[in-house]
Amino acid sequence: MSRKTSGYASDLTDEQWALIEGLIPVYEWGRPRELAMRRVVDAIFYVDKTGCQWEMLPKEYPNHNSVYYHFARWSQEGVWETINTVLRESARLEAGRKAQPSAASIDSQSVKTTAVGGEQRGFDGGKLVKGRKRHILVDTVGFLLKVLVTAANVADGAAAQALFAQLPKRLLRRLKRLWADGGYRGQFADWFALKFKKIVLDITLPSNNQKGFQIVPWRWVVERSLAWLGAYRRLSKDFEFWCEHSESMVYIASIHRWLKHLAPPT
Repeated sequence: MSRKTSGYASDLTDEQWALIEGLIPVYEWGRPRELAMRRVVDAIFYVDKTGCQWEMLPKEYPNHNSVYYHFARWSQEGVWETINTVLRESARLEAGRKAQPSAASIDSQSVKTTAVGGEQRGFDGGKLVKGRKRHILVDTVGFLLKVLVTAANVADGAAAQALFAQLPKRLLRRLKRLWADGGYRGQFADWFALKFKKIVLDITLPSNNQKGFQIVPWRWVVERSLAWLGAYRRLSKDFEFWCEHSESMVYIASIHRWLKHLAPPT
């Protein structure tokens, strides 16, 4: 029977925890670890899902200072991105696909920031949003491949160059096509054609003859992924001081979603 450690909907079941337990770092130096790492992870998922402040964590979880310490340390060490990668590859293999995708879609989302302050903030004149911008790359299923957070005034093309510069070679090795919207034309398209000669950049644009909302072929997948992330209230705005932590919150939402996909609660 699938069990949780408490009654909160965001907590992991035994089966879900088993999928990531081995990916949680164990530090050999210093005092013996007293915290239950599962409860720390549950608390981080609770913050991401509900949008609550760290100090407002329910008393069933460990002290919020300890929880934040592990969140920040794992963010710095790239743990969340690693867990997301392992789960994504597992989910793709379970679906009968190759671990690495042959096609991907990229898009951005501008979000407001708060009075908490922090690095890299700007004004997106197109969306009329003051804050930050999330740039996400997903495969054809919607699995998150990479996220990069910048100030909102950073152009999509410039951020996309930085994002692709950080992609691991194993992911790029099989990639054959990239879908993007009109914001990636011009300088990024020229740079991409020179840098990745074996990958086709397909700029998909809405029809000039259709009014109102329309589904753009292939690119709708990345739009759906952004909508999925919207189910996590911590992502309704950018509440984080550091962009690195903003990226982690996106990875954590992706991890939480795909854990439920790989090990559905019973």
